Amino acid sequence: MKINYDREEDILTIELDASASIDHAGHVGSVILHLSPDDRPVLLEILRASEFLSGLVKASMRSETITV
Repeated sequence: MKINYDREEDILTIELDASASIDHAGHVGSVILHLSPDDRPVLLEILRASEFLSGLVKASMRSETITV
């Protein structure tokens, strides 16, 4: 797994499988999941990452248990 953050673009990229090729992608809000031809996750991109992660931290601080 490889994680990269582009500060200028505010994009967090998480490479899940470097050996697989990307065939298609789907997105929900600011999260884009790139998939292989057999629908395995290959790459995860989080747009507006600082906003996304800030919201995640706030939500986790309000919760008694955190499930990852």
